[in-house]
Parts: sequence; C-alpha cells; structure tokens
Amino acid sequence: MAFITSLARITVREALRNRLLWVAAIVIAAGLGLAVFLHQVAITESREIQTVVLAALLRFSSVFILATMVVASIVRESNDKVMELLLSLPYPRSRYIIGKFAGYALVAVGLACIFSLPLALYVRGGGIFAWMLSLACELLIVAAVSLFCALSLTQMLSAVAAVAAFYLLARSISAMQLIAVASMAGSSSFADRAIAQVVDLVGLLLPALDRMTETAWLLHGAPDPRVLLGLVAQTAVYLAFVVAAALFDFYRRNF
Repeated sequence: MAFITSLARITVREALRNRLLWVAAIVIAAGLGLAVFLHQVAITESREIQTVVLAALLRFSSVFILATMVVASIVRESNDKVMELLLSLPYPRSRYIIGKFAGYALVAVGLACIFSLPLALYVRGGGIFAWMLSLACELLIVAAVSLFCALSLTQMLSAVAAVAAFYLLARSISAMQLIAVASMAGSSSFADRAIAQVVDLVGLLLPALDRMTETAWLLHGAPDPRVLLGLVAQTAVYLAFVVAAALFDFYRRNF
C-alpha cells in the first residue's frame, strides 16, 4: 500500500511540475474572454449562450489536457527506463498500474473541480455540482483509457490518436445507433441489419459519454439523483474493465 501511495503522490507532483495548473488557468482565461465577447455580440439569451460555449470549451479542454498528460507521462517513463526501474523493485506489476492510475485519478478530479469553477459566474443552483460530478466521472474514464493506450501502444502519437478516437466514438455512438435504425426503416437488407448490429455491439462496449456532463443541467437544473447514480455506477464498472485490460496487457509484456 505504501508503494501505491508513494507512486500516486509522485504522479501528482509530476503533473504539477509540468505546469498543469498554468495550462488550466490559460484555458479558463481564454474561455472567460470568449464568454465576454459573446455577451457583447449576442442579441438575446446572452447568458445561456455564454454558458453553453464555455461549458463545451472547458469540457473538451479538460479531456485533451488530461489525455495528453497521461500519455506523455507513461511514454516518458518508458523511454527513460524509469518504468523498468520501478518494476525491478520487489512489488507486483499490479501495484504500478494501480499507483499510476490513483495519481491520474486525483489529477482528473482536481481538473474537474478547477474547470467547473468559472461556470459559477453564470450558473446558479445544483446544476453546476451535477455537471462537475459528471465531468469527474468522464475524466476518470479518459484517464484509464489513456493509461491503457499508452502502455499498449508505447508511442505518443498513436496513443493520443487512439484516445481521441475512443472519446469521439463514445460521444457519438448514440447518434450512430439512431442513424442505423433510421436506415433500416426503408430497407431490410442484410447489409443494413449487419451494420445496425455492429453499431449496437460497439455501443455496448463503450461508455455513454454522450449522457455525461450535459449542458442542459447548467441551464435547467440538476437531473434526478438516480441519473447521477447511474453515471457513477457506469463509471465504476468501466474503470474496473479498463484497468483489468491494462493489467492483462501489462503482465504479458517482457521487460
């Protein structure tokens, strides 16, 4: 347990040394500047427009920053032989994975809190807390997937591209399922049915990120607590699945 705690602490310190907070501050400042500009040019519903644009910018920026940080950290440790040094200690490999993910999870939760603060200027009520909780769940999934891709692909560009593809697909899979169902309405060919089944299968393997961090919560209030509980449960299940996949891949590798 001490090794996991120490590794998580080192991971958080590494993120802070890499100017993570400065990058977050720059993004927030840019987002607030954009919100002020939109307030000047919007004719009606300026606060709603500011909220929607700022929330979208903060969400995607936090995902990009976290994924890049996780992949760069793992790839750098692998290239500098730090990973091999840590694995030479008398601890199982699983503690390395758990320790690194624990550190990245702390960073993800911290980013969710930091990137939710600017929305308090435009949003009142419990919607912002639901949005922050959902963003934390979303970033935890991104951190786990980034860790898995970085360990498996071992290259910065390919790992970041894989995480980006996963995120975009998870965000758009519901729309793809609707399109597949609509295409079957006017046709019952084997190809249409096969495509629809493939899309449904992919949807079962991906988390429902399109139902997380919804901007509507900021505009119309927090959702039913059961919705948030379902998102938390889905996050826990998917984290267990991805971390288990990372452990399986990590144990089969030779160092």
